[in-house]
Amino acid sequence: MNLKKRALEVLANAHLMSLATQDEAGVWVADVIFIYDDDFTIYWMSEPGTRHSKAIEKNPQVAATITASNKKNEPNFGIQLEGHAKKIDDARYDLAVKHRTKRGHPAPAETDDILDGDSWYSFTPLRIRLIDEANFGFVAQDVEL
Repeated sequence: MNLKKRALEVLANAHLMSLATQDEAGVWVADVIFIYDDDFTIYWMSEPGTRHSKAIEKNPQVAATITASNKKNEPNFGIQLEGHAKKIDDARYDLAVKHRTKRGHPAPAETDDILDGDSWYSFTPLRIRLIDEANFGFVAQDVEL
């Protein structure tokens, strides 16, 4: 079985990522609506003043979970990730199009300010573990990057 393909299926079928950061006050988790590319880089928009955004500026090491299963009695299907996050300084129209269409909205015009004070962030995973109960029970599988 191709574990990378299964992990990409999680990304394709999920909407939210639970993002864990750490700052001087401790650990923090925030749910963000994400998009991704085929290299497993994950992108989201956030207000730079939020706790998780400020934490990333000081400490880029993050972890996350993304779960595609969400119905009662459905086998667990998700991924756990660890890696590095950073703020993106560009407007990134390509990301805006993907983000809007994922949410079921029409693509923005290139002149639209989709960010409206937010910034783009990216997460480059260094490790991914696949939870695929239907195929592997409760034994997580390491996905080779």
